[in-house]
Amino acid sequence: MRILDNQFFDQPALQLAQDLIGKVLRHRLLMPDGKSVWLAALIIETEAYEMAEKGSHSSLGYTEKRKAMFMAPGTVYMYYARGGDSLNFSARGEGNAVLIKSGYVYFDHLSPATNLDIMQSLNPAPRGIRHPDHLCSGQTLLCKSLSLKVADWDKKQISADGFRLEDTGYRPQTIIQCRRLGIPEGRDQDLANRFVDFKYSKFCTSNPLTKRDWQENRDYFLHLL
Repeated sequence: MRILDNQFFDQPALQLAQDLIGKVLRHRLLMPDGKSVWLAALIIETEAYEMAEKGSHSSLGYTEKRKAMFMAPGTVYMYYARGGDSLNFSARGEGNAVLIKSGYVYFDHLSPATNLDIMQSLNPAPRGIRHPDHLCSGQTLLCKSLSLKVADWDKKQISADGFRLEDTGYRPQTIIQCRRLGIPEGRDQDLANRFVDFKYSKFCTSNPLTKRDWQENRDYFLHLL
């Protein structure tokens, strides 16, 4: 396991979005009893955004709310989407960033399986308990499950003792590249700036492989690594 520093993020957004696939997000949560736990998720889906294209928040210009996108690579950019928190990291070049679209719960010696109850309590289903496979299947669900909040992390830097990105040695064998989700008509909605780990595609926001009428090499592309 290797904790990654800001140098990792100093690359173009499109490349960063691919390199983030397979990395692990780990967030330290202080519990009511005073003890802390490390909640973790494997990144399985990302979207790249560049200031030069209309789908990016930064294309609308600099504001205090969007400041993190113009800060040094690796700066946390969080905002509210559909009433929930969303996580991004700034990339090389002003106004460029990568959205962490979804993840998959991750357990090891530092983040044991006993954390599952905590993550499910943070992110309950509308009725009952959310299945582990789908705890992080979406940008707001991911943040809920890891207890990542705009008020705590927007415009901040990741830190080894609080919120960090790790390379645990896992490498995806195939990455799917396709169009991003939810981009309005006329805002560069056709750019293939979304990346998904093929192995975990059925747990991402929307599986490109099962989307009706989508064809390989037209609507999505497979990259063997």
